[in-house]
Amino acid sequence: MARWLPRSADLMRFCQKLNRVKTLEDDMMETSFNRCLSTIDLTLLGIGGMVGSGLYVLTGTVAKEIAGPAVIVSFIIAGFASLLAALCYAEFGARVPKTGSAYMFTYVSVGEIWAFLIGWNVLLEYMIGGAAVARAWSGYLDSIFNHKIKNFTETHVGTWQVPFLARYPDFLAAAILLVATAFISFGAKVSSWLNHVFSAISMGVILFILIMGFVLAQPKNWSAQEGGFAPYGLSGIMAGTATCFYAFVGFDVIAASSEEARNPQRAVPRAIAFSLGLATGAYILVSVVLTLMVPWHSLDPDSALADAFYRRGYAWAGFLVAAGSICAMNTVLLSNLFSLPRIVYAMAEDGLFFQVFSRVHPRTQVPVVGIVVFGLLMALLALVFDLEALVQFLSIGTLLAYTFVAASIIVLRFQQQKVDAPAPAAGGRPSPEPHEGPSVSELKEYESFSDKLQLVDREKSKEHREPGQLKAAFEPYLEFLSDFYPGEVVTVAVVTLMVSAICLCSVLVFGNTHLHLPTWSYSLLLVLFSLGFLLSLLLIWAHEQQHGTQTFQLPLVPLSPALSIILNIYLMLKLSYMTWLRFAVWLLLGLLVYFGYGIWHSKENLREPRPQRVSARYVVFPSGSLEERVQAVQPAAGLPDTE
Repeated sequence: MARWLPRSADLMRFCQKLNRVKTLEDDMMETSFNRCLSTIDLTLLGIGGMVGSGLYVLTGTVAKEIAGPAVIVSFIIAGFASLLAALCYAEFGARVPKTGSAYMFTYVSVGEIWAFLIGWNVLLEYMIGGAAVARAWSGYLDSIFNHKIKNFTETHVGTWQVPFLARYPDFLAAAILLVATAFISFGAKVSSWLNHVFSAISMGVILFILIMGFVLAQPKNWSAQEGGFAPYGLSGIMAGTATCFYAFVGFDVIAASSEEARNPQRAVPRAIAFSLGLATGAYILVSVVLTLMVPWHSLDPDSALADAFYRRGYAWAGFLVAAGSICAMNTVLLSNLFSLPRIVYAMAEDGLFFQVFSRVHPRTQVPVVGIVVFGLLMALLALVFDLEALVQFLSIGTLLAYTFVAASIIVLRFQQQKVDAPAPAAGGRPSPEPHEGPSVSELKEYESFSDKLQLVDREKSKEHREPGQLKAAFEPYLEFLSDFYPGEVVTVAVVTLMVSAICLCSVLVFGNTHLHLPTWSYSLLLVLFSLGFLLSLLLIWAHEQQHGTQTFQLPLVPLSPALSIILNIYLMLKLSYMTWLRFAVWLLLGLLVYFGYGIWHSKENLREPRPQRVSARYVVFPSGSLEERVQAVQPAAGLPDTE
């Protein structure tokens, strides 16, 4: 019976495979893509991804049903919360200017299986998001023509009464996706130019809305007679913040496009900051105008802006609002179709997804196979599926990606700079290189005695402390942590921080409603998990981090990413149980793909060195003097090589 059980060494090797990180090339600017995008191009891509139909629909819905005129405050808080996640993306996009966004960032710092699952969720997120926007675009255009397109389709094609399928096939939504796919396949420059056109029209309409809106503004609509500025109180403002947060999820298109940026170290952080600032300003100002033009309680949630102008006697302005809404939706479609194939390309290039998607067209320099295949899949989703029930799935994928990117920032910041060892020649021994990271086992084994001496000297040196080592000021109080390798304690602390955040948010979300905890136990759990979160944060802060890099760095690490982590987890736990059930099913499908294909074809798997014979092995125990123990394990001279 025991012989069928896996050995501990095999289990350890398997876990190492799952958590191996991506090895980056020496020249990260080298790419098969065309580096043609400027800071302005990336900024407009980000604005296009964020300022979509939500500006024309979400503002009215939140104002009427959730927060009232205080939707302005909700957008301010949501914009700040999004800034925490966006700055994490900005640092990674500048340091690792490769396509792949959250997938790539997780792969280079956390591990392979986590990166694959993030990429797998982002794929579905983009497909459902693009298809949902296409159906909204179709419905909005159809409403302008009094639903003639819908009536014609239902009369001549028919309707369906099948679960998970739409009531009728939406040919218009599928058609706009196929047209957008064709334009995206022409190359990054064509996509960027098209995005410029639609973004310019959309921003022009927004400017018109703001000017006309302030002219027609009536401050009495915020007065007590109309319910006041915050009729739903603080709870309404925070509930509105959770909804408004999803209006800013499109900035990751900038990180996904970093491999096509001319100067990603400067362009990516600036584009993320500019686009997020402009998008936040647009949402806040439009909310101000909308709630000042008409009383908030009389807004039409489906078409708040157009209805507001109509009620003030400017029906013609509704056509401009409609044009701006359609152009804004076009930019979101382009953003989704632009990002999705590049993430698929990054996964295929690393060997974790099917290799056919890593092909880049030699002339247009875009992953044309991924663009065509996923454009067709997106069109099929928009054509036949009922996407209303799946739209919430977008939130959980985005928030999970934000959480892992924030955790990756902490891990990467407290890691030593990795130096790639040259591959050994065929049949030869690996060249001796200094050991850069910790071994998994307690007994550290080295093939070169001089290498170990260098490592001991480096660890004992007090003049220079490397990233991941305990700060000198804390060493007298936390001396027992000095025995760990640089970065080990930080990695454990990050895991503890995330577990504490999950437990803390679970108590906050479910403690009074689902768990019905008594007041004393509710308070006790809050205190315990809060202490766990804060102690993990302090333990991370007590270690040295990387400084002096030439690229953008997120300020206030580890506090900023820790706040982003706890906020994202809180918002994820607020989603419905059906969303979590669908998420679990999709994750299981992803694990089947990974263990059936990805883990075997991973480039990191092919790069792993094969077992080699060594002439001598030095076993160094965690404590004790190296010189006292080396004689006992050194082979006698003249004896044959042993393993």
